[in-house]
Amino acid sequence: MKLENKISLVTGGSRGIGRATAIKFASEGSHIILNYRSNDEEANTTCNDIKKFKVNCMKAKYDISRQDEAKELVVESIKQFGGVDILFNNAGIMLTNTYDIKDFEKMINTNLYSMVYLIEGLKENFMKRGGKIINVSSVAGITTALEGTTYYSITKGAVITLTRRYAYELGKYKVNVNAIAPGYIETDLTKKGKSEDEWKKIVESISKKTILGRIGRPEDIANVALFLASDDSDFITGQIIVADGGRIDYITHSL
Repeated sequence: MKLENKISLVTGGSRGIGRATAIKFASEGSHIILNYRSNDEEANTTCNDIKKFKVNCMKAKYDISRQDEAKELVVESIKQFGGVDILFNNAGIMLTNTYDIKDFEKMINTNLYSMVYLIEGLKENFMKRGGKIINVSSVAGITTALEGTTYYSITKGAVITLTRRYAYELGKYKVNVNAIAPGYIETDLTKKGKSEDEWKKIVESISKKTILGRIGRPEDIANVALFLASDDSDFITGQIIVADGGRIDYITHSL
């Protein structure tokens, strides 16, 4: 059991990458604080699946894009479990084909500020007990991946800088801070607003531009997250792990 009796706070945990990661961590013995924002039914289902591994699951319905609610999440987590060993900063939104500054602000609040709020809120906790912080960025923050994602890409690029800076600040306290940059993953976030035919065309197009010939699954990212959360990654910090099926390499080698 790689995470036996660890306490993991997973944001955006009721669906997609968050759900897959929470379940993966639970399967390795970690108790889970499952943060989500809206869908109680999804959170209930995920928590029930987590409890099948004989670990605790605390549902935590907070909008962590708001500093006050992020603070409440930190307080409640420490109250219930005594501390946090692993923070999986996954909550995010993607609004495409927009140059509306209000949409940009929404993405900044969720994709970037929420991570800062939680890391700062848990900083003293991590300085005392060490631990692992894993932020979810995107290949969009590294390269020009898709049209219509400029504002989203900016927020995910900022996550990379955030990760490296906190790795530098917290390393002396035995805190590892890394990020995962997923490629195109099949989640409700990427499928939102698309018809079945539109989705099929997107999958076919991106799969052709990927060395492994497919898009990703949430479980692909959960496997990387487990490595970064476990003792196996104790000598790794400040790194951005790209998990995209070889898409960046394909683009580079095709130029």
